Amino acid sequence: MSSGVKRALGFGCGSVLAVIMVISFVGWALSFLDGTPPIRQLQQIPEDVPPARGEAVPLIDIEAEGRTADHLRFWAEPIATDIGVSAQAVAAYGNAELITATAWPQCNLSWNTLAGIGQVETRHGTYNGKMFGGSSLNEQGVATPHIIGVPLDGSPGFAEIPDTDNGELDGDTEFDRAVGPMQFIPSTWHRMGLDANGDGVADPHQIDDAALSAANLLCSDGRDLSTPEGWTNAVHSYNMSNQYLLDVRDAAASYSLRQPVI
Repeated sequence: MSSGVKRALGFGCGSVLAVIMVISFVGWALSFLDGTPPIRQLQQIPEDVPPARGEAVPLIDIEAEGRTADHLRFWAEPIATDIGVSAQAVAAYGNAELITATAWPQCNLSWNTLAGIGQVETRHGTYNGKMFGGSSLNEQGVATPHIIGVPLDGSPGFAEIPDTDNGELDGDTEFDRAVGPMQFIPSTWHRMGLDANGDGVADPHQIDDAALSAANLLCSDGRDLSTPEGWTNAVHSYNMSNQYLLDVRDAAASYSLRQPVI
């Protein structure tokens, strides 16, 4: 190839590259015109206990027939987009907050505290411990495939809890396992499980039922979650680990800012 041809090709490539760079710069600059930076800047997570309440849940008729969480989808969908959580889950947490405010008014439970627990437990019904093939909430709000924890057989790091439900909920007739999006062990579910989707059955695998049942557990013993002591005791009733409490706090605080957990 002659040097003249080399120079011609080199000049052509440089021109194309220059045009691409100009187009890229213009696109980058235009992204600022609506006041939104091209990369979202997340706010620093406050360390307050309890974390700030999330966006107010609009009032709906929680006594209506059927799945009342569906009436919160209009509220849940934009929040879900911002925080990276399914609208099914956000609506379920909001529905549980409204029911709690009537059933246990002293509790002062916020939906984002429930969401913090949902994040840590199963990432809102999506993490099932498998490397491939996670779960998701179907149109009925059921985690599919069902999320079943490891056997609580006394292995290092785990309590030993012999079977209490003949495998009815967890499929294990030897040891209990945590089940569903909010990870209830069967014995606790039988005490705390509630129906929130209006089908007459308390199902730990259904997100509305699981969220309200989690609220039932958190609010038990007359706890007031608007106080540091009440909130701390409530979360420790779910798991006594201090790291667990910090993880729930950080997730709940992130959701109060309408931003995802990182």
